[in-house]
Amino acid sequence: MFKLYKRSAKKFRFQTLTLNIINIHKNMNLKRNFFSCIFLFISFGNLLAQEAAEWKTATHDGYTYKYVSDDPTTSRFYTLDNGLTVILSPTIKEPRIQTYIAIKAGSKTDPANHTGLAHYLEHLLFKGTDKYGSLDWKKEKPLLDSIDNLYEEYNASVDSAKRKAIYAQIDKVSGEAAKFAIANEYDKVMANMGTQGSNAFTSFEQTVYIENIPSTSVDKFLRVQAERFRNPIFRIFHTELEAVYEEKNRGLDNDGTKSFEAMFANLFPNSYGKQTTIGTVEHLKNPSLIAIRDYYNKFYVPNNMAIIMSGDFDPNEMIKKIDANFSYMKRKEVPSYHFDAERAITTPVIKEVKGPTPESIMIGFRFPGSQSKDTQLLELVGNILTNGNAGMFDLNLVKKQRLLSAAAFSYVLKDYSTLLLQGRPMKDQSLDEVKNLMLGEIEKLKKGDFSDDLLTAIVNNAKKNTIESNESYESRAGSLMDAFTSDIDWKRIVSYNTTLANITKKDIIAFANKYLNDNYVAVYKRKGEDKNIQKVEKPSITPVEVNRDAQSVFLKQVNEMSETAVSPVWLDFKKDITKNKLKGLELLTVENKNNEIFRLNYRFEMGSYNNKLLPLAAEYLQYIGTDTKTAEEISKAFYQIASSFDVNVSSEISSISLDGLQENFGQAVVLLEDLIKNCKADEEAWQRLKVRVKKSREDAKLDKGTILRGLVSYAQYGEKNPFNYTLSDADLDSITGKQLTDILHDLISYQHNIIYYGPKSNTDITKELASLHYIPTSYLPYPAAIKFEKTVQEKPLVYFADYDMVQAEIDWFRNSNKYDPNKTAIIQLFNNYFGGGMSGIVFQTIRESKALAYSTYAVYSSPTKKEDSYSILAYVGTQADKLDDAVAGMSELLQELPASEKVFITSKESLLKSLITSRITEDGIIFSYLGAKRLGIDYDMRKKVYEDAKKLTFDDLKNFHDQEFKDKTYAYCIVANKNRVKVADLAKYGQVEELDLKTLFGY
Repeated sequence: MFKLYKRSAKKFRFQTLTLNIINIHKNMNLKRNFFSCIFLFISFGNLLAQEAAEWKTATHDGYTYKYVSDDPTTSRFYTLDNGLTVILSPTIKEPRIQTYIAIKAGSKTDPANHTGLAHYLEHLLFKGTDKYGSLDWKKEKPLLDSIDNLYEEYNASVDSAKRKAIYAQIDKVSGEAAKFAIANEYDKVMANMGTQGSNAFTSFEQTVYIENIPSTSVDKFLRVQAERFRNPIFRIFHTELEAVYEEKNRGLDNDGTKSFEAMFANLFPNSYGKQTTIGTVEHLKNPSLIAIRDYYNKFYVPNNMAIIMSGDFDPNEMIKKIDANFSYMKRKEVPSYHFDAERAITTPVIKEVKGPTPESIMIGFRFPGSQSKDTQLLELVGNILTNGNAGMFDLNLVKKQRLLSAAAFSYVLKDYSTLLLQGRPMKDQSLDEVKNLMLGEIEKLKKGDFSDDLLTAIVNNAKKNTIESNESYESRAGSLMDAFTSDIDWKRIVSYNTTLANITKKDIIAFANKYLNDNYVAVYKRKGEDKNIQKVEKPSITPVEVNRDAQSVFLKQVNEMSETAVSPVWLDFKKDITKNKLKGLELLTVENKNNEIFRLNYRFEMGSYNNKLLPLAAEYLQYIGTDTKTAEEISKAFYQIASSFDVNVSSEISSISLDGLQENFGQAVVLLEDLIKNCKADEEAWQRLKVRVKKSREDAKLDKGTILRGLVSYAQYGEKNPFNYTLSDADLDSITGKQLTDILHDLISYQHNIIYYGPKSNTDITKELASLHYIPTSYLPYPAAIKFEKTVQEKPLVYFADYDMVQAEIDWFRNSNKYDPNKTAIIQLFNNYFGGGMSGIVFQTIRESKALAYSTYAVYSSPTKKEDSYSILAYVGTQADKLDDAVAGMSELLQELPASEKVFITSKESLLKSLITSRITEDGIIFSYLGAKRLGIDYDMRKKVYEDAKKLTFDDLKNFHDQEFKDKTYAYCIVANKNRVKVADLAKYGQVEELDLKTLFGY
């Protein structure tokens, strides 16, 4: 529906994400909504067997490259004369290319007196050069030089009055310099190409710049990137630094971040834990532009960088283009990274952090870095403990409901690695009990007390994972990028499946006994007030010019460059989907002509609105078995054949999904349908689940994001709304396990669609399913669904919820008109122009000009069915003491639409080019068809948007804003700390209603 746009953060690779604390930490630290998890295959090298894959060399048109035999990504590894690494992985699924430009430098190479520097620098690489981002470089440069010198004075001074005076001068000169700056010109030129996911991140030992580009715009992309790294200019610095302050404050409010940082500080005190990626509060307050430039000159050199691409291109032509654009870069010696070796941990190290979120515990074991063969077994151990189905944690702790949640995963870095265990307690369970249960599984691992079949199952799943990971441009490029920055031999990764099959149980036991003893760090995350929390105080900043309508000569030149022609491809639902009938059920199929993966889905037009117990029954299913198989045996059976299933229930749609390798299709369907039809009530499992559900519900009340969603639902529907349409504790207590299994037994007896994507034809899969899929003699009628009536915002209202945090979260909300397919083009274009990205009006104004927020957006949100209505949602996450300014800034934009012809043209070009080069494939075709049906249309809406958008003008957008936004009343949904935001003061925005959590959550 919308995106949170951020300028930076750390990136973490997780193979298993089962804990809220992990998800929170991951989401909070993904740069600019880089919301995808890169699956990194760490293979086990030549541990026990000769690898089949080998490095080979080839030459074409004077360019020599290396490649690995039998590499499914067909990647080529080039090294240009200046040392620049180029890795190309061609594939022709759609006319787009995923690109990463990676530098082997991150927070671990920050100067000790300027922590957070690599992260600052990542932000500043979006500010342009002396050729773009500036109206008049000759006039701008002296002012920027003055700002450099003022920051040095500021850093050298300890007198508070003098520092304040210097900062006032920085603010003044920055305002003058900003008159010559063109904010977000990088974002504008990339948007004009039709790029998607413009992004970057900084981690411990890597800084990476990300773009997903149309293959038609390769020449433009390379021209811009070559210029970007030629001579970056650090303009509009003090407002960008304020965004970093906001990012730091968000981290201070995030208990997951605090736990992770405490873990690394104690696990790696001499290396990765010595300094954090965002840096200390003290260093944030005392940045040095001269130090940042020095860091750039040392590390941003071609022999320390790589350009990685995966997508639709000819590698023979691409390498020539990259060489022509980047050959100007000169090789330099890169400073080596030195650190004192970590001392052995001989007894457990116990640490504690506090905060408002639910309690949890994290345990970490230290391992050697990525070059060690011992470390190459680490991912396998992580899979044995947690794989989502049949791992030791999965079966013994999660399936048996001994913990609220538990997971283990490896985190491999160049110098050191770690195995992290995370767990959350049940009601009235201590964190020591959680720790002992998880360590108990480690002891079982050391004794070999795990199924012999598990290693075989991991091999089977590795085959499936390899296929799935190679389907995605992003995954292919991401794995190649991680291998480059961590110095992992790609041959080992290609050999993963071959060498994995030779690992024995004896090897695992020896490995576990070598590394997993009383040599761990445990971080207890306790609920309570963090009295040590610091806040980065906001300096006084005068809003700066953003010069939205300005364009540099360079940008004009890039926009005028020719592009390769490509035609759009629209779906034709009658041709692209094969339909059939299976005993009265509609069977929709799309053939997979690329690999052996299948995905099967039974889709029901009913959900929690039809039956409150349906989501609970779906959850219960994972903890029960049948007369012939226990829940644990069922999980093992699915994992053994590399298949997985899920029962998902939303408000109006439910689905039973199954995926795996086609060779195991029949077995998988039989397993699934037997479980659904013959699952057996287990009252003990239900009582445990009931306790877990109640604990999860209590924990939800401690999550600020969940609270904010509750406020928005209250604003949208009133006191009775979908968010609090839930079971009371009394309802839960009255339910029996049999009631839930009865619901599951009947599920397939309701009318449903069958969706299949796989290598078999419609005719063949229809025949196969005829003998596998249960078909009742008659179908049950869907239970009547509850209806929620949306409110009309007739007067300004403020819905407030108290939460212990530094920041304030603000949503503006308003219900709008009924769905009209003829408005789709103008809505998409308006969202692009107004609040949908970093080149948009909201981001430029709230963040770039006024430095009021780290995250901000606004969207005119479309419904998913024709009977429903649109809604307006705007968001600012800011410091509590900026709340008034943030509210004023966003409210002004909601009332008056700033005009910018240049931003309008960029927004329009971005929309059109994205439509031309995007492709809907695989089972996405079927789900697009079903989504269109819910909206009352029988065609690919993208075609209509493309034709309609070409005719739209800025006046159309202005009229749309006047009709839908201007002079309208809004509900303000605010989550903040009462001690930082006075509730009485909020009355100036509208009538205030402070909502208690029972009213908000319904229990």
